[in-house]
Amino acid sequence: MNNKELQIGIVGLGQRGYDLLKEVLLPQGVRIAAVCDCYADRRDQAAELVTKAGQAAPAKCERYEDMLSMDAIRAVVIASSWDTHIPYACEAMRAGKYAAMEVGGAYSVEDCWKLVRTYEETGCECMILENCCYGRDELMVLNMVRQGLFGEIVHCEGGYRHDLRDEVAYGRENRHYRFLNYRNRNCENYPTHELGPIANVLNLNRGNRMLSLVSVASRSAGLHDYLLREKGEAYDATNMTFAQGDVVTTIITCAHGETITMTLDTTLPRFYSRAFTVQGTRGMYMEDNHSIYLDSRDRKYDFSWREHWGNADGYRGDYEHPTWKRYLEGERRGGHGGMDWIEFEDFFAAVRDGAKVPLNVYDAASWMAITPLSEQSIAMGGMPAAIPDFTGGRWMKEAPWHPYLES
Repeated sequence: MNNKELQIGIVGLGQRGYDLLKEVLLPQGVRIAAVCDCYADRRDQAAELVTKAGQAAPAKCERYEDMLSMDAIRAVVIASSWDTHIPYACEAMRAGKYAAMEVGGAYSVEDCWKLVRTYEETGCECMILENCCYGRDELMVLNMVRQGLFGEIVHCEGGYRHDLRDEVAYGRENRHYRFLNYRNRNCENYPTHELGPIANVLNLNRGNRMLSLVSVASRSAGLHDYLLREKGEAYDATNMTFAQGDVVTTIITCAHGETITMTLDTTLPRFYSRAFTVQGTRGMYMEDNHSIYLDSRDRKYDFSWREHWGNADGYRGDYEHPTWKRYLEGERRGGHGGMDWIEFEDFFAAVRDGAKVPLNVYDAASWMAITPLSEQSIAMGGMPAAIPDFTGGRWMKEAPWHPYLES
């Protein structure tokens, strides 16, 4: 690996961008050459963090184009609002920079095609920062799937089940883009946390692909009730109509016959869960009770298997993924239990080596397209929507996914 100093820029310095800078980017040892945000206070706060870490003061850019014009920058991290992810990634690729793009849904299928076309025209790499692909449980289950312990995979489930009522309700005060999205759109707006790990299990874009989806949405009631209790009837947003349904259910069919169920559930009271579930002909994994059930060793517990819920940690000794073995043997650093650290370590290794990124534009386009396609399906009463083949047939020839450092 090339260990020459890597200079990067970061755009978007709200909560996610600032946390990444503090917990992951600076401790990775990369040089932060520029920080960019439309708000001056965020630029100043980020620049102060960089200098306190012992680095030279970064350029403070209000305009993204000014950061991209800096020749020394080899890669940019995009942690800005959802609507800017694809445009900023395309501009970075056109400027000859590696792009690392935070997650969120796209606003149109055409935007996803723009991402793919820009990559194919420029040859510059763009990685979608789906950290859940690097989660400890997700990678252990992937390792078990690859070893055949679950048999043939038939069905997977995932969800973004996260009580965001506070974040959405106070979105205007905190300058957060979710408020406008929830007021104006009704869709599976945050699909990649659940879909990324499932895509790796099912080899999507790498020997398999998604064909179509149907989506339905419940009524929108949670935000109104929350605002009524928290801010009262006099607050203007309390009586606004929010388009986003409280629970959105999406069912996807795949080329090899598998099905995927995804659930967005962010405006009702609940505990956090990504609901990662893998079911095969010889076993299953279920995140919500942290359990693995295998015919080969658990079938004898058919009538009392609730006693064995929560047993997944018992499989780590045999099936911990090599990526997590390496991480646990080294200095453990931050971000969502370590998966942010591993994800960026993988990205920076690819940049230093001038290599292809592990989660590429074809992954980004197909996962992010779920948002506008679900919006279309919901608007048409749950009508099916075809999912484009952004790879142009290359999915039939690609090898299964691995982290870059483990390939």
